Amino acid sequence: MARISLTQAQTQQQIFTPQMQQALAMLHAPALELRALIQKELAQNPVLEEEPNEGYPLAPEADPQIDSRIEALRRFDDDARTLYAVERHNKKITEEDEEKRQFFFDSLTESETLAEHLRQQLVTSTHDPEIRRAGEFIIGNLDEDGYLRATLQEVANDAKIPLEKAEKTLFLIQTFHPPGVAARNLQECLLVQLDRLGKSETLEAAIVAHHMDDLGHHRFQHIAKSLGVSQEEVKKAAQYIAKLDPRPGRPFHKEQPGHYVIPEVFVTKDEEGRWRVSINDEGLPRLRINNEYKDLLTESSQNAETRAYLREKIRSGKSLIQHLNQRQETIRKIATEIFRRQEDFLEHGISHLRPLTLAEVAAAIGVHETTVSRAIANKYVQTPQGLYDLKFFFTPGYRTAEGDISNTTVKEMLAEIIAAEDPRKPLSDEKIVKIFADKGIHLARRTVAKYRAELKILPTSLRRKR
Repeated sequence: MARISLTQAQTQQQIFTPQMQQALAMLHAPALELRALIQKELAQNPVLEEEPNEGYPLAPEADPQIDSRIEALRRFDDDARTLYAVERHNKKITEEDEEKRQFFFDSLTESETLAEHLRQQLVTSTHDPEIRRAGEFIIGNLDEDGYLRATLQEVANDAKIPLEKAEKTLFLIQTFHPPGVAARNLQECLLVQLDRLGKSETLEAAIVAHHMDDLGHHRFQHIAKSLGVSQEEVKKAAQYIAKLDPRPGRPFHKEQPGHYVIPEVFVTKDEEGRWRVSINDEGLPRLRINNEYKDLLTESSQNAETRAYLREKIRSGKSLIQHLNQRQETIRKIATEIFRRQEDFLEHGISHLRPLTLAEVAAAIGVHETTVSRAIANKYVQTPQGLYDLKFFFTPGYRTAEGDISNTTVKEMLAEIIAAEDPRKPLSDEKIVKIFADKGIHLARRTVAKYRAELKILPTSLRRKR
C-alpha cells in the first residue's frame, strides 16, 4: 500500500511582478506602441499628467470629478484582480467571471503584440523557471513574421540549460497560437501548421517535408512520380498548402504597408568628426505626478482607504516614469556600443559591416543578453547610410587574413559575383565556393546555397539563358 506523506522543499523561481512586466513591455515596445502604452497609463492613473509646454503652465484648479474617477478606477482594479485570481487558482470560470474577463480585456484600448500574446501563453503553460527563461529568450528573438532568429544553442546558452531542454521549450512554444509561430524556416512553419490541423501523416506533409523546392517551381509531375500518387492529387495538395499562413506573426505587426517607421536612434557626426548617438524623444510625453493628488494624501478629510489607494497610484506613476527613463537610457547605451564597433559601416557602408553578437554588446554595457534582445526589437536607427533595424547590426561572420567580415557582407559579395557572371554559363555553387576561397573566405557549398536562397537567387540551372 502506497504511503502518503507531506514534504517541504525550497526552490528558487523567478517571479515577474507587474512592475517588472511593465518595464519589460516598455523596453520591448517600439516608439508607436510605447506612446500608446503611455497614453493608456495616463487614462487609467489619475495622478499622472503630462508636463506642460514651456510658457503654458497648467491652471492650479482641482478636478471636480475626482471622487467619481477614483471610484471608477477602483472598480477597474477590482475586475482585474478577480480575473487574475480565477486564472491563478485554476477555478472553473463561471458565466459572470467570463463577462468580467471580457469587459476587462475590452477596456484595454490597444491590441497586444505578438510577444505579449506568447508570454501570456508561456506563463500559463509551465511553472518550470528554466523553460520560462528559455521561452523568454525565444520570444524575444522572433522577427515580425514570427520566425525564430536565434539558434537552439544560443537559447541553451542564454537560459543556462541543456540543449535538449532548449529544444523542448521551442516545441512547447510551437504549440502556442498563432499556429506556425517560432518556426526556424518556412518548411518547419508549414509542417507545424499541418500537424496542428491533424495532417502530419498526409500527402501535404510529405510534399512539404521532402519536396519544398519542387513545390516552389510547380514540378508537380516530379512530385507525383516520387511519391507514387497522381498529378491531380499533388495539385490538390498544393492548393491546400497554399492556404496555410507563411507569416504567422504578421497579424500582430502594427506597421501596415504604406506606413512609415519612426527611428528611435540617430547617429550623426559632430563638428570634430566624432560619431554621436542620440535618442529620439520627440512625441513621447514628459510625465510627472500631479501635486494636487499628493496634497490629498495629507488632508484629514480623506479616509484611510482613499489615502492608501492614492498612495498606490502615486507609486505606480513613479514606477512608470522610472521605467520610461530606464528604457531610453538602455537603448542609448546599446546603440552607442553598436556603433562604436560599426564605425567602418558608418563611414563606408554595408560592405564594411563587422560581425557582432548580442553577448558582446551585453557584456560591454553590463546587462543580460535578453535585455539587449528586447531593447533592439522593432527599433530603427537613422544613419548616414540610411534607415536600418537595429537587429541588422547583429550578425555572425567569418575571419579572414584582412580581418573579420559579417554574413551580410558575404551575402552582398555573393550577389555581386552572380550579377557579374555570364548568363549563358552561370556559376555553380562549387565554383562560387572557390571564388570566395581565393578571397580568403572559406564557405561550405551548402552555405552558398543557403545565402543564395535568402537572396532569392535561382539555382544555376534556372539562371542559364540560352
